[in-house]
Amino acid sequence: MIWARPWAAILAGGLILLWPALLNGGPILFSDTQAFLVQGGDWFGVWDKPFIYGPALRAADLGISLVIPAVLQGVALSAMLWRVALIFGEAPALRHLMRCALLALGSAAPWFAALLMPDIWAPITVLGLLALGLGEAGAATRTCLVLLTGFAIAVHLSHLPLAAACAGSLAAFRWRRSAVLAAPIVVALAGVLATNAMLFHRAAISPHGAVFMLARLAGDGLLEATLAARCPAANWRLCDWRGRLPTDSDAFLWAGDGPVWSDPGGPIALAPEAGEIVAATMRRDPWGVARAAGRNTVAQLGRAALGDTLTRQASGADRLGPAIEKYLGASARARFQDGLQARDRLAGFATKLNVVQTRLLIAGAFASLAIAAFGSGKIRRLAVCVLVAVLCNAAVTGALSGPHDRYQARIAWLVLLPVLLVDRKTFFFEKKNQNVYVQPRAGPLSCGPV
Repeated sequence: MIWARPWAAILAGGLILLWPALLNGGPILFSDTQAFLVQGGDWFGVWDKPFIYGPALRAADLGISLVIPAVLQGVALSAMLWRVALIFGEAPALRHLMRCALLALGSAAPWFAALLMPDIWAPITVLGLLALGLGEAGAATRTCLVLLTGFAIAVHLSHLPLAAACAGSLAAFRWRRSAVLAAPIVVALAGVLATNAMLFHRAAISPHGAVFMLARLAGDGLLEATLAARCPAANWRLCDWRGRLPTDSDAFLWAGDGPVWSDPGGPIALAPEAGEIVAATMRRDPWGVARAAGRNTVAQLGRAALGDTLTRQASGADRLGPAIEKYLGASARARFQDGLQARDRLAGFATKLNVVQTRLLIAGAFASLAIAAFGSGKIRRLAVCVLVAVLCNAAVTGALSGPHDRYQARIAWLVLLPVLLVDRKTFFFEKKNQNVYVQPRAGPLSCGPV
């Protein structure tokens, strides 16, 4: 039967994982989606975003529909789930479809696959590294995995430390895989450095990233003491904000009358000064910075709910609608405006799933901890990598940007993966032939002989 073929099962799994888009009447959008459309449509450098996802989004939509990149995201996620399942001999088509259906109903994965933002590429980063670190494949397939995983890492700066942590956890078990695990990170770094050099004339990972850390320190209440100690001698522009700094990092970053945007130069002009102030604050109170980072990490670990990307306000509909019309036409804008999200009816439906999904996440976390502690072989390495990924994601996003439900929800569902793949017969020991790779039939991410 055609559905039993690998490519058909992967395509069907991707469509299953996109059911929120079907419910919504189109892909889910966020206010930053507008920036990515502009980035790719006008070849414009956005100060806080790598020049990767925007051009890919515009290339994928073909000037026709945003449904196309959403489908590609769903299929990419399904393909990576298939590759990881192959490691455990668990990739028959029916089992793959069942796993996709379980994740579609019991996790946040489909809501991020349907969201046109880089978020879904965080778990794809982890899955790609698992496929490279635990699986066996021929040169062509490894090349495809390296390139796709490299793209997943490059689309968001938080994915770089995430990838490094996951690669390190896998290499600790099998150091001979270090080179292949490092390859997608090198690809991502090359892309980010090259595009920043082209757009901002600085071959840096994040030319203006200090502004984000500055906002986080303001939110943690650590900047006032630095300004009191160094102003006015330091001659920082931020000295004018002594005693009235916003205590919310988002307000600090994005408010039109806040410290960042009240100056005509915006964040790009503020970035050099921001680097100096961040360094001065870390020297003045390193333990305070560390304590705040720890608190934010713990807070982020506990926040993994659906809802904060699904409202009309979150989509920035007033700015997003004109951008959609500019690049894809009036009919695409009309479809967006007719969707549940633009009519503020999507979030209410999604939040009803949080109770069940939270319970599954807690159960999955404890099960993954048990597998990491008492399991054996590849399933243990997978569980360790997933737990490292969840913790690292919380540390990077919570400590550097601030706790938000979206940041952890995008990746926390990976704790369900060890449970879906564990074989209770081999939980405490590895089969003698477990390292023998069974060649799959050609399909997506099998670009040649394996």
